[in-house]
Amino acid sequence: MVKKKEQEEISSQEEGRTQPLLPPSEDHDKEDLPFTPTLLLSILAAACGCLSTGCIVGYSSPVEYQIIEELGLSVQEYSFFGSMMIVGGLVGSIVGGKITELIGRKRTMLGLGGLFMVGWLTIATAEGALQLDFGRLLLGIGSSITLYLAPVYVAEITPKNLRGAAVSVTQLTMVCSISFTFLVGSFINWRALALIGTIPGLVQLVLTFFIPESPRWLAKTGREKEFEAALLQLRGGNADISWEVDEIKEYTKIIHSISKDSSIFDLFQKQYAIPLIVGNGLMVLQQFSGLNSYTLYTGAIFVSAGIPNTAGFLTVASFQLVGTVLTAALMDRYGRRPLLQAAVIGTCFGSLLTALSFILQGFEGWSKVTPTLALLSVLIYSGSMSVGNGIPWIIVAEIFPLNIKGSAGTMCCLSYNVSSLMVSFSFQSLLQWSPPGTFLLYASASVVAIGFVAKLVPETRGRTLEEIQSSFTQK
Repeated sequence: MVKKKEQEEISSQEEGRTQPLLPPSEDHDKEDLPFTPTLLLSILAAACGCLSTGCIVGYSSPVEYQIIEELGLSVQEYSFFGSMMIVGGLVGSIVGGKITELIGRKRTMLGLGGLFMVGWLTIATAEGALQLDFGRLLLGIGSSITLYLAPVYVAEITPKNLRGAAVSVTQLTMVCSISFTFLVGSFINWRALALIGTIPGLVQLVLTFFIPESPRWLAKTGREKEFEAALLQLRGGNADISWEVDEIKEYTKIIHSISKDSSIFDLFQKQYAIPLIVGNGLMVLQQFSGLNSYTLYTGAIFVSAGIPNTAGFLTVASFQLVGTVLTAALMDRYGRRPLLQAAVIGTCFGSLLTALSFILQGFEGWSKVTPTLALLSVLIYSGSMSVGNGIPWIIVAEIFPLNIKGSAGTMCCLSYNVSSLMVSFSFQSLLQWSPPGTFLLYASASVVAIGFVAKLVPETRGRTLEEIQSSFTQK
């Protein structure tokens, strides 16, 4: 029966009709699979990459004056050091997707563990700006690849009833490590902090030796015995994996019949238009809603409100931590779309409050209230963003078929990094033009995001990756 169905589907594709892939399955809808030791270890290995990324993001701010004083750098040289993460991010965006498809998820994670260690050791032993910049560049490359790879690997190894929470763990570890690095960096030497940064990379390197490759990547590359062994290892020795094996095999055969060798040109087909719009749209709108600008602006808000920078940062970090934990707890119960909608509504409200605080500065009777209002707006924005920040990466990990996943991932990462660069470099110019107008623009982007999520973003909760990916080509 399955064979006959495959032949009909393939022949219909050859005749030029819309390719019907897998219908939603019914026989295993109620089967909830548990976490197993191997699955938990695999998620932890992927999360270590996110720990490293969080350390990279949180490093430059608390150690700025230490490095400038000890190495005799100018403010411009240190600013260039900080921006090397963005340059590395662009490089990682271009090469990351292709590397993960060519050598697999596991080998890429092994390479990233080593890359993170080399990058941090380069910074820890730096005697000048050039060595600092090179180390930061390596870390930027690694962090960009990790932002794509970690959710993809976790999504591919996790059963559908656990997938949302499992992928959210990667975002949670990143938030925790950013806060940890900022807090610890306020009290210890910058070289010691860089050495601490090597620990997640070392742990990732060690753990990755003991975890299986992604079963779906193995199936795509034709390694059927390894694919079944990896899936059984992840689900537990006594688990019935027959239906999952059949579904992955069936979908992989159909994907191979469409396109065996993926290239960037495979993306520009009608059946991939919606997932491409969804993935890239989410990345761009997240940045255009002002994510990086709030990171730059938060310190000034704390000063205006009379709050010490460290205390203010920890307050924001607490809101972010609560939001991220809530997301992980609620993701598989309520779905991606409701949480994402709540997040963009919250960021819209936060941006409007920030704009209002600038407007009220011009009114004499309100000048004392505006710092408190600005602080409240930052907390609302940060808490809301923490709820939705990781969801676009989860959706990107879920919606693209295996044959275009590498190329599509490259495009989405590029969209994320280029739009991030645009927002960061335009922020000061926009502030000079109109402070309230700047944040009204960010609020407008959030309004667009509300409509975008409502109209285009699919709900992926409770569906296998094969069901999600095939649903696009049936439209």
